[in-house]
Amino acid sequence: MRVTQAVLAAGIGLLAATLPLVAHHSFAAEFDSAKPVSVQGVVTKLDWMNPHIWIYLDTKDDTGTVAHWQCEGGPPNALTRQGWSKDALKMGDLVTIDGFRAKDGTNTCNARSVKLPNGKSVFAGSAEDGGPSKRAPAQQ
Repeated sequence: MRVTQAVLAAGIGLLAATLPLVAHHSFAAEFDSAKPVSVQGVVTKLDWMNPHIWIYLDTKDDTGTVAHWQCEGGPPNALTRQGWSKDALKMGDLVTIDGFRAKDGTNTCNARSVKLPNGKSVFAGSAEDGGPSKRAPAQQ
């Protein structure tokens, strides 16, 4: 009985150790490099935490219809080294995000650059994410 419990505990421990590996994804697994987007909207929320930041914004089309977007950026540490921080964006700020749309067609994108309210554009991805780096995203 004791041996069975030890084997079971070891198996659960090994399974738990692999979960962080499953949690992280590659750019190509979730985003489509053939679908560049440029979205402009008002920041409604910012999650500045590992493994990647998320910027949530509301956009409006020509008819005034609001669409909710979520854009994934790079890791906070990498973005801080690029010269920006969570204090660079505040709720209600108008920003433009250039990136690549999610393969599932939802209003989700992988942010490559963010034009901040002060007009400064900052790199929002990570060099290792495998995303395209030289293409300029087209309009939404």
